[in-house]
Amino acid sequence: MKQVQVPSERRGDVRGLRFSVLGGARSGLAVASLLASKGAHVFVSDKAAEELMQEAALTLKHLGIPFEFGGNSDRVLEADALVVSPGVPSEAPIVQKALAAGIEVLSELEVASWYCKAPMIAITGTNGKTTTTSLTARMFYDARQSAVVAGNIGTAFSEVVGQTTPDGVAVLEVSSFQLDHIRSFHPRVAMILNITPDHLDRYGHSLEKYIASKQRIFENQEDGDVLIYNTDDEVTRSAVEGHARAGIRLLPFSLTPAGRALGGDGATVDGGMLTVTLSGERHHVIPPGEISIRGEHNLANAMAATLAGMSRGVMPASIRATLKNFKGVEHRLEFVRQVDGVEYVNDSKATNVDSVWYALRSFTKPLIVLMGGRDKGNDYSRLIEPVREHVKSIVAIGESADKVFAAFASIVPVTSSSTMQDAIAAARDRAVPGDIVLLSPACASFDWFRDYEHRGRVFKEIVMALPSRAS
Repeated sequence: MKQVQVPSERRGDVRGLRFSVLGGARSGLAVASLLASKGAHVFVSDKAAEELMQEAALTLKHLGIPFEFGGNSDRVLEADALVVSPGVPSEAPIVQKALAAGIEVLSELEVASWYCKAPMIAITGTNGKTTTTSLTARMFYDARQSAVVAGNIGTAFSEVVGQTTPDGVAVLEVSSFQLDHIRSFHPRVAMILNITPDHLDRYGHSLEKYIASKQRIFENQEDGDVLIYNTDDEVTRSAVEGHARAGIRLLPFSLTPAGRALGGDGATVDGGMLTVTLSGERHHVIPPGEISIRGEHNLANAMAATLAGMSRGVMPASIRATLKNFKGVEHRLEFVRQVDGVEYVNDSKATNVDSVWYALRSFTKPLIVLMGGRDKGNDYSRLIEPVREHVKSIVAIGESADKVFAAFASIVPVTSSSTMQDAIAAARDRAVPGDIVLLSPACASFDWFRDYEHRGRVFKEIVMALPSRAS
């Protein structure tokens, strides 16, 4: 069977080759359109019911791409390669059939990278990817350099890869699912922010397999390429040091000078300044207190982004201005409104325990936390200490409300609510001026909402409609 050939310059000559694309949502449609425009024969298959895919059907008909919805038939296997969307698990029967038949399985990220004209900066990690990706891209924008932002952040790489230029950069948020099926994907700058247990259901509940997936971000790097990593995180440090090939430029970052590995280049806080050392030259960039996004985790994200920017020539003065002015991303510790002296903060993107741990430690004011949703096998014991220290009350929401109640009822008052409206009302009843009501669920959103964005927007809409009791 003919296999896809990827030339060294990462531009695939796919003319006449047959590709089956699994998934008819955003990334599937984007890669199907890209491949068809390059002369490939494309077929799209999605298990979702036909009535849910009407918009996708119209798009595919317009492009002249054949498709099927409501299941994956064996027509999928009439292909030289299978392209899987991030939401399609490797264990899916049709993917396993393709592998057994010797059909190459590729991610959308891999295919798009064949046509990228810009050096790629790829950012992965269990937590902080979206903030760091957005911040890194903003550093290039502010320095008047061309940058395309895509990947797991919400825009498929295939959709915008045609906009890349050799004198710009492509800044990519990359999930483990996207890395599972790469072949030649080659970021000139790779970044691992942290590795903590998450999505283990996709990896046979094996942390080792999840780590191996994250390590793939640097498997195709070459001499002189940059690998940025969090040396404070033991798992990340072990995944990088001793595994990255010789010749790759390692740039660790740490919250303390003593924690920075290798004693050479990297980023840390020294003498009250975020300090970067590159090629032996030290640069004092900014006092951490002047960085606009709050929390230790965001200081670490700022270090990683600064290393990425400076390693590609962005000047410290420009980076300083960006760090002072960058306001963060929607649904991540996003200030919504102050009502009757109480602040409301949307952290809907905190879909795992580690994200909530960082969120709770980002505040000094008392917190009333809305927590719960569709549980992913959470172990809440990691949150006991920050809950005891920072939280005055919890409102348990969603399918996991009983589990949240059981985890924390012996530490702080916990109540349960059956809707977001009721949860906000319950939090408001418990709040006094100077408190913060924080939506930080530690869970997926699919019990009540389409996704974490939908959950966050509903929270914000309800909060924005709250009348002041003083009026």
